[in-house]
Amino acid sequence: MARRLEADRVLFGAVVCLVLFGIVMVYSASAVIAAQQYHSSTYFLVRQVAWATLGLLLMVGVMNVDYRRLKNPMLIFPALGLQLILLVLVLFSSLNHDTHRWLHLGPATFQPSELSKIVLIIFLAYFLSLRKNRVNDWSETLLPVGLIAGLDVLLVLREPDFGTALALAVIVGAMLFAAGLRVAYMAYAVVASIPAIYWLVFHVGYRYRRILAFLHPYAHSLGAGFQIIQSYIAVGSGGILGVGLMEGKEKLFFLPEPQTDFIFGVIGEELGLIGGLVVLGLFGVILWRGLRAAFRAKDDFGRLLALGLTAMIVIQALVNVSVVVGLLPTKGIPLPFISYGGSSLVFSLIEMGILLNISQNTS
Repeated sequence: MARRLEADRVLFGAVVCLVLFGIVMVYSASAVIAAQQYHSSTYFLVRQVAWATLGLLLMVGVMNVDYRRLKNPMLIFPALGLQLILLVLVLFSSLNHDTHRWLHLGPATFQPSELSKIVLIIFLAYFLSLRKNRVNDWSETLLPVGLIAGLDVLLVLREPDFGTALALAVIVGAMLFAAGLRVAYMAYAVVASIPAIYWLVFHVGYRYRRILAFLHPYAHSLGAGFQIIQSYIAVGSGGILGVGLMEGKEKLFFLPEPQTDFIFGVIGEELGLIGGLVVLGLFGVILWRGLRAAFRAKDDFGRLLALGLTAMIVIQALVNVSVVVGLLPTKGIPLPFISYGGSSLVFSLIEMGILLNISQNTS
């Protein structure tokens, strides 16, 4: 009799808690803004619930599909081609907040970079698992990985989306390291990237202003420093227990886009240090269970895939929270499962569905 696979209830529960919590906080953060801009306080809430429902259904569906089916070149390489085409097409889309990040599909919008994250992780897990003993081979491994991942990163940078491009690069490095890349090669790559990062930051006007605002926010309080100052006020005014759910003031046209990138500021103000720690604790659970699945995976493909998926979610969460509390310059990276946005939420849940399936097949 075939053994019945058991889902990782701890991981599943942490993800569902974050999604449900995110729905509540999106409504709290956006109700007043939605009422003014769209004449309906539930405008963002209804859409977030719809995306969350779709995402959770997909997560449950994916977690019941053997992850080893993804280890198929007939699936991986067409997906690579598709996401590259979409990354090019989005560059010709209409501007939104001075960027080309969204494709319009009827009434909905779609962010190709979200698809690129998951496709690139699957490709790397497949490719590196085939070259288990040749990870440090320049011609057979590092050059192909560099070309494919580099093209993705460059196209995302062109949107421009420096934060997501940097996250992609970090994930590629983490997966290569986990696959056995020499530390010396990692060091060479970091040193070689310094001039490019310097130019991208200090020779691009708005990024340079963000660095100045990060270092001296109150000297730029009416410009680039305004957002981070309002975030400081939101988090600081929450204290230990917060001012109460729905009672925050910074979301009332002080903190820009409170339902998206700076939603953790609303959490800090309304639910205080305790609320923030609970959120971080849930991401800590995802890190724990994700690494557990990676270490227990029966094959290299599953190990690398679990590591890449876990790292992508956790890195995005850490970057988002670090920006909100002033540890990093402002980046347009959402808080996974919590920030408003369909593409990020749906693809993050699909990633968790794959991770849950890997965890089912570890024993």
